[in-house]
Amino acid sequence: MAVAATCGTGAGSSACMASAASKSNVTSFQRRGPRASGTDSGGPRLVSIAGTRPSVRNGQLLVSSGLPALDQLLGGGLAVGTVLLIEEDKYNIYSPLLFKYFLAEGIISGHTLLVASAKEDPADILQELPAPLLDDNYKKELDEDVYNHKTPESNAKMKIAWRYQLLPKMEQIGPVSSSRFGHYYDASKRIPQELIETSKWHGFFLPKKISSPLKVEPRSLTHGYLKLLQFIQNIIYEEGFDGSNPQKKQKNILRIGIQNLGSPLWGDNICCTENCDNSHSLTKFLYLLRGLLRTSLSACIITMPTHLIQNKAVIARVTNLSDTVVGLESFIGSEKETNPLYKDYHGLIHIRQIPRLNNLICDESDVKDLAFKLKKKLFTIERLHLPPDLSDTVSRSSKQDLAESAKRLGPGCGMMAGGKKHLDF
Repeated sequence: MAVAATCGTGAGSSACMASAASKSNVTSFQRRGPRASGTDSGGPRLVSIAGTRPSVRNGQLLVSSGLPALDQLLGGGLAVGTVLLIEEDKYNIYSPLLFKYFLAEGIISGHTLLVASAKEDPADILQELPAPLLDDNYKKELDEDVYNHKTPESNAKMKIAWRYQLLPKMEQIGPVSSSRFGHYYDASKRIPQELIETSKWHGFFLPKKISSPLKVEPRSLTHGYLKLLQFIQNIIYEEGFDGSNPQKKQKNILRIGIQNLGSPLWGDNICCTENCDNSHSLTKFLYLLRGLLRTSLSACIITMPTHLIQNKAVIARVTNLSDTVVGLESFIGSEKETNPLYKDYHGLIHIRQIPRLNNLICDESDVKDLAFKLKKKLFTIERLHLPPDLSDTVSRSSKQDLAESAKRLGPGCGMMAGGKKHLDF
C-alpha cells in the first residue's frame, strides 16, 4: 500500500512500478513453472509417444504405415483413431506385404499389436514379418538395387535433365535410423525372433474363438464379427488405450491389423451372392469399430477382397465407413503384364480416399499416376508416367518401344502412322 501511495500517474507511475519490481527481485519476463498435473501452462500439447509425430497440417497424431512412400501420399502418415482399408489385389500377393509392414513398424516402434485373421494364425503371421533396414544397411541395399537395374540409357548424359529434377520424389533417399519416423524393410529376410519375444501382442484366430456355430438374426452382426468386436473392445478398455488409466500406465499405441475381412471365412456371404440376408453385418461392424477407434489411442489397417464382393452398393458403404482407402491393382494375369509400357512395374496403386481431419478439405497429392514394384528386397512406389519428351530427337530404343506398343494396342494412331513412326508431343 505504501508503494501505491507514493506513485503518481504517467511516467512517474512507470518508474515506481519498475522500482517496486526491482525491490522484490521479480522481472516482468519470467518463466512459469509447471502445473501440478505436469503439463505447461502455455496450453495443451500432444502426448509424446514413441513412433508417433504430430501432423504439420492439422495437428493430428500420426503413426507410420511401415512404408515411407505411402506415408507421404497419405499426408505424413496414418492418423491415430482412423481406419486404413487396403483393397486386395486379385491374387492377394502384394496386399499382405503392406499388412506386414504395418505390423513390423509397430514392433520396431514398441507399440502393442492386435492381429486378427480367419485364415492364418497370428503367431505365424508375426514370424513372417520383414526385417528392418537401419542406417547404413538401407543405403547399401539401395545402391545394390540401383546397380542391378542400371541400363546403358541411364548412364548417358541427358540434354534436358532439368525436367527430371522437378519431378516429385516419392521416397526419401538416405540412411534411416531406428529412432526416426518410419523405416525401410528387407522383404527377403525375417524380423529377429528376439524382437517378437520382447514385443507385446494379442492374437485373434477365428477358428479358435468359435467353438460351435450360433444362429444369428438377420441384419445383425455375424458371430465372427461380434467376437472380434468384443475382443478389440476388451483390449482397449483393459489395457488403458482409451485413456482410462493415464497415471498408472505409460501411454502407447495399439496397432490393429485385420486380414481378409469380408471373406466367406468370417461367416459373411457378401462375396457369394448379390442380395444376402446379412449384407449389413460388415458395414455395422465397421461403424462400431470406428466408434472404438475415435476414443482410443489406436490405429487400424484392414485388408479386404473388394473385387469379390458382388453388390457394388456394399463396396460404396464400406468405402464411406473407412477413413483412408488404398487400392492395389496387380498386372498378373492382365494385358498390362505384356505391355512394354509397364515392363518396369508390377502393378498400380490407387489412393481412393484420404480423411478430412480437423479441416474442411482433405489433403490430396499432386501425383495421380502411381505404380509399385517389388524388387529383390524393397517394395517401392514410384510415379508411373513421365512428362512428354521435349527434345527434337528420340533414341532408337524409345522409337522401337513405341512402335511395338502401338502394334499391341491395336488400331489407332499408331496404325495410322503405319506402325513405323511415333507421335511427338
